Order: sequence, then C-alpha cells, then structure tokens
Amino acid sequence: MKSVLIIEDEARIAHWVAQYFERAGFAVWLAADGLTGLTLARQHHPALIILDLMLPGMDGVEVCRTLRLESDVPIIMLTARGEEDERVDGLTAGADDYVVKPFSSRELVARGEAVLRRVQQRVQQRLQAGGIALDTNAFRCTVDGREIHLSRAQFAILEMLMRHPGQVITRQQLMDAAYAEPTANFDRAIDTHIRRLRRQIEPEADEPRYIQTVYGVGYKFIAEPPDAPPTAAPTESAST
Repeated sequence: MKSVLIIEDEARIAHWVAQYFERAGFAVWLAADGLTGLTLARQHHPALIILDLMLPGMDGVEVCRTLRLESDVPIIMLTARGEEDERVDGLTAGADDYVVKPFSSRELVARGEAVLRRVQQRVQQRLQAGGIALDTNAFRCTVDGREIHLSRAQFAILEMLMRHPGQVITRQQLMDAAYAEPTANFDRAIDTHIRRLRRQIEPEADEPRYIQTVYGVGYKFIAEPPDAPPTAAPTESAST
C-alpha cells in the first residue's frame, strides 16, 4: 500500500489533505511539527512526504535537508507564500515539487502520484542492497559510498544478481547477461568474474555475505545479509 506522511501544523489543512490521500488509496501519517515528522519518517519510511515550509521549531527547509541526508523519499513542499526565494530554498534543500497555498487537494494528490511515477522510473535504473548501489544509467557502482570500477561483464553479472535477490541464477544465465556471444569455458569465466566481484564488494571475500554460491548450479544474491537490520514498513493509517 502506498503511504504518505503529512507534516503540517494547521490541523484543518492536514486532515483535509489526509482525507483526499486516503481516498486515493494511501496510508496516512500526520505530524504537526518538524521533529515529530522526522521521527515518523524514520519509523515508517513513507513513499511520499508532504512538508509545510512554515513549521514551529524546526522549519520545513531544515526538515527537508535532514531528510535528504537520510533518504531519497519524494518531498512536496507547501507554503502560504509564493516568493521565488522560498521556492528556490525548498528545491535547493531537496524538495521534488512545490505547491503554494491555497491549493486544490485533488491537484496535490495528482502531483504526489506524478512524483511517485517519476521516482519509480528512476528506481528501476538504480539498485540498492546494503552498502551496494548500482546505477545502470551511469554505469556506476558504489560500496559504502566509495566508487568501484567494474568491467562491463562484471557490471552485467552484478546487475543480474541484484535484480533477482534470493533467486538462484545459473552460470548460463549469467553468461547470457555478460556476453553478447557464447564464450568457451564459460563456467571458468563466470567463476573468475564472481571471484573478482567479491573482492570488490564483499567485506570479506573469503566469507561472502552478498554473493552466495549454489554448488553445481550457480549463484544467488542476498539483499539483506543475516546481520543487516530489518527494514521497517508502514502498518496502518494514523490520520484518524
């Protein structure tokens, strides 16, 4: 279920917006100040955040900057004023869109849906598991924020594994992903690429956490190693 966190100190506006998002099939959480909003965002990991610029205590720009340090969650900023400087501040802080009050709740929901569609298109090109991030558009791989250099074949093998977490991928399937034409001794070639990949991405190459061997068949990718913290998920609406 899609979810939205609305951080808005005006209760009337917050509940009015929440009703429209609920009708559109969203689970909704409400926060009346920035600190509470950050707490709920960290707890529930919403798919979308509606963030008022003028909040008591920590204002919307500061909340947005803090969120951007922690996640790529889509953020739509709300403000009662439409001055260019305010719009620029919000967008520079990391907001994905900007809506000036008064606004139509139907339009706000539509904008939220549009932002989520754009994000989904980006996500399809970017894979993330633990500290490993793969950007297939930029042909870029980072491990714990450090860029590593992979050959085209190694990149294709890692992408294939990461797109199918927990599934056993045969050597032939990895071969097809890595090479346009059949190559002799592909078992040895794939095993060599896997060995080099492990040296690049694993904390301990001799005790791999991510790329597991399935003897006699191939390999599988473990997206959340056993010692990785569990990912929280929203459970219910908090708008009522």
